[in-house]
Amino acid sequence: MGNSGSAVKVCTDHQGGINWLSLSPDGQRLLTGSEDGTARLWSTADSQCHGHFQGHESYITFCHLENEAAFTCSADHTIRKWDVVTGQCLAIYRGHTSIVNRILVAKDYLFSGSYDRTARCWSVDKEKQIQEFRGHRNCVLTLAHYSSRDVLEDEEEEEEEEEKVSRDLLVTGSTDCTVKVWWVSSGRCYQTLLGHTGAVLCLILDAPNRELFSGSTDYTIRTWNIVTGEQLKVFKEHQGSVICLELVNRHLYSGSADRTVKCWFVDTGERIQTYKAHKHSVSTLKYHAGILFTGSGDACARAFNSRNGVLQKIFRGHKFIINCIQIHNEVLYTASHDGTLRIWDIRGICKRNKRRLKKERSVQGRSSQKGSLSRLFNNKVGCMVQQENGE
Repeated sequence: MGNSGSAVKVCTDHQGGINWLSLSPDGQRLLTGSEDGTARLWSTADSQCHGHFQGHESYITFCHLENEAAFTCSADHTIRKWDVVTGQCLAIYRGHTSIVNRILVAKDYLFSGSYDRTARCWSVDKEKQIQEFRGHRNCVLTLAHYSSRDVLEDEEEEEEEEEKVSRDLLVTGSTDCTVKVWWVSSGRCYQTLLGHTGAVLCLILDAPNRELFSGSTDYTIRTWNIVTGEQLKVFKEHQGSVICLELVNRHLYSGSADRTVKCWFVDTGERIQTYKAHKHSVSTLKYHAGILFTGSGDACARAFNSRNGVLQKIFRGHKFIINCIQIHNEVLYTASHDGTLRIWDIRGICKRNKRRLKKERSVQGRSSQKGSLSRLFNNKVGCMVQQENGE
């Protein structure tokens, strides 16, 4: 059983549910995007609101924060770029004809996915659309980006001469049950990954290992080779839609509408742990320092020992679903459809977990040392036997 925790601060500035929470790369700021059509900028140093971005004509679906600029997308069909210091709107990206679900910033590119069945690429510094990716038969829900330099061998690159100018690729997941991989430079579809029988809700990319993971309403997670398009494994134990994924050290964590999180060993496909105790769908998850933090439709956040699945703490206080969580400097931030951003001190639980990990490593070290001595002894005995037998 976990201990109940209370928030050290509750931020109630938004007048509508918070749909997303983004942490800047330097960890100094947080950005919240809300149903009230505004975004707010928060300092992680003092937990105060230092920016209020107004201009969207409908609710904000998703947001992304860089160190010097903020990006928001909305049901008003637009994406906006904001100055984090002045709060000024720097650019409005127009072109989508329906709700923009997701945005992704990579290099000088801004990518977006929409209910209009397209994904688009924009110049970050200009209000200009660079490319449109058209081919999905239904809305685009999730995005990932990588460079072929990260995954293709020299001889494979030579086969794609027409794409040599730009080796960037965009991955899109759709409610049409497919995942598509696109060349950014031409908008051409490089691969269509077929296998899911339900909407693709989440994607996570492991470019160094040439792998892509997709979670779906068909209750499965699938692993793909992003060079060949081959389906590598299917993870089938969930009894509900797979909503969120997290990949850490070749361990894949999946949150589901079946009220559980499962941990899988990627190399074998083995399910090695199930995290229970949720009373509704698991909507978001985050791994930190050996602890798995989850947010749920039951309005609670939870902390589990990632190794043994033991529930260590319950964070109560929200009234509706927790849509997103972030962690910085051993502080947990939870954003909910109840319109509040709650801030929790997790130093105690992190400290206890570090002590436990240190103790486990110490025990493993002693066990390993004993094993080494035993092997050395057995090797010596083996040599003596061989000598006695004249081998």
